[in-house]
Amino acid sequence: MLCRCLLATIGLLASAGLVNAQTPPSPPPPAPAEQATTQDAMEEPQVGDHWTYEIRDEITGDLKSTTTHTITDVSATEISIRFEVLGKPGFGYQTYDRSWDIINNGAWRFAPNDGTGVRMPLAVGKSWTFKSNDSNSTTGVNLKRTGTSKVTAKENITTRAGTFEAYKIETSFEMRNANDPTKKSQAEQQVWYVPAINHWVKRTYVSRADGRVRERGALEMVEYGRR
Repeated sequence: MLCRCLLATIGLLASAGLVNAQTPPSPPPPAPAEQATTQDAMEEPQVGDHWTYEIRDEITGDLKSTTTHTITDVSATEISIRFEVLGKPGFGYQTYDRSWDIINNGAWRFAPNDGTGVRMPLAVGKSWTFKSNDSNSTTGVNLKRTGTSKVTAKENITTRAGTFEAYKIETSFEMRNANDPTKKSQAEQQVWYVPAINHWVKRTYVSRADGRVRERGALEMVEYGRR
């Protein structure tokens, strides 16, 4: 059950000094800080925005599924997502806060959230910690989650959807059974988040239980768009 929660939460941003004008009254060149702010501005989410990902098992190399996430509703505090798996009937639903932390995904609820989103403004070297209480309304399982995230790079990344300038965020977290703290699991993930499209283009993750790898996978964006 701990591993299932790990996968459920995965299913998944530069500062510079101002340049002064040298020869008034000519207008000064654009300030690097202003350029960074414009470039890194988070695109406002809209109903109909969608992202399609291929999900692969990195242990076997198999393509496990292709899934599309589509925004169905946006409020001042939340973003609702409908997701569908290619070739399978029906839909699933997830609710995120405006920082792309998961609040609930149906069976699992995270209070205040799962902590795996972004913390704007992003800059290389920035880090943060998070805690949450995870509860499964179907099984009654309750978990306590603690973790840390750090922005480790700003780099170009290419997928089938194109080439993007992204922030690489590395996250690690641990979950313990609230009733039996000796039962625990750990996970690490790497996320490449692109402010220009307000989403991640790739995630890799590994989960462990009893000190042994249980899952290792990757999600890579193959298409995205706006209604």
